[in-house]
Amino acid sequence: MKRFNLTIREGVAIAEQRTFAGLAWSKKGKVTRRERFLGEMDAVIPWRRLVKRIRPHYPKAGRGRHPHDLERMLRIYFLQQWFDLSDPAAEDAIYDSESMRRFARVELGGTRSQTRRRSFGSGICWSGTI
Repeated sequence: MKRFNLTIREGVAIAEQRTFAGLAWSKKGKVTRRERFLGEMDAVIPWRRLVKRIRPHYPKAGRGRHPHDLERMLRIYFLQQWFDLSDPAAEDAIYDSESMRRFARVELGGTRSQTRRRSFGSGICWSGTI
């Protein structure tokens, strides 16, 4: 049995298949402090305005590897700052924690390399964007 989420991004409907872990997590009853915190941060942070401000400094698609989704990278960067995570620790935390995966909008199997994460974090800090 396949379950899909329908997500609207930039006016386009995208069907995303949910994992079994994600389905099981959505059925649980208790809301943890981490989930509550991430939900509150997701609600109060103006993601569109941040993405709009950072977009001119973010790498453009061209030769070589295409850059990852800017909002997802920004969300992972925030997770690293809030929970004091190094690059490998952030990757492990996203892999281990369904609430962090949902906040970062990452499905299992779609992790990125530490080099790309490191260049994103240092790039937005050094450019004075954040």
